[in-house]
Amino acid sequence: MDLTADAVVADLRAVADPQAHPNRHYAGTGEVLGVRMGTLFDVAKRYAAMPLDEVHRLLDEPAYEPRLAAFCVLDFAARRPRLTDDEREALYRTYLDRHDRIDTWDMVDRSAPRVVGQYLRDRPREPLFELARSDDPLRRRTAMTAPLAYTRPPHPAGIADLLRLAELLHADPDPVVRKPVGIALKHAGGADPEAVRAFLDRMGDGLAAPLRREARQKLPAP
Repeated sequence: MDLTADAVVADLRAVADPQAHPNRHYAGTGEVLGVRMGTLFDVAKRYAAMPLDEVHRLLDEPAYEPRLAAFCVLDFAARRPRLTDDEREALYRTYLDRHDRIDTWDMVDRSAPRVVGQYLRDRPREPLFELARSDDPLRRRTAMTAPLAYTRPPHPAGIADLLRLAELLHADPDPVVRKPVGIALKHAGGADPEAVRAFLDRMGDGLAAPLRREARQKLPAP
């Protein structure tokens, strides 16, 4: 199989139907080919062993779906068993080095937990706080989405940082950042309910009511 960026683009164009799949959720400026999301994931999965230099070429594509496919390839690659530390770091560096190619929330959500969060699971997580201080809302979304990696299986130190990030970003002016705060709190509640209860008690009414409700969704009954 030809594991190249050109082959991915050809496969995506072969199944594109912009009238059936206009992908109106995409708010970026690139061309929309019109590929159903499930089909795009299936295409990307076939290229999980793609060399990283070809992933970089795929990220250079102007259209939306090829770039989303590139981040899916990173995600599928990060799931492979027995990855070496060097291989996992290379995936992580590729994501961060090419963050400028992310222009929509689903590129973050598809890859940040396994590619960024998992790499930092047993490492200092200051890079997440640097992302949280970025002027770019999609980098701030990465900061809040990557820690989902610490909720399954539960990682107490990682969840503590998830809550610190939630405190930094819960009142973010951009909904693309506020939405993953609620998602992260919900999953943290299922993984470490006592930590989330303590967070909710400490934040009180300073945390918006919709976020408080979402944070309680997975909390066990008292």
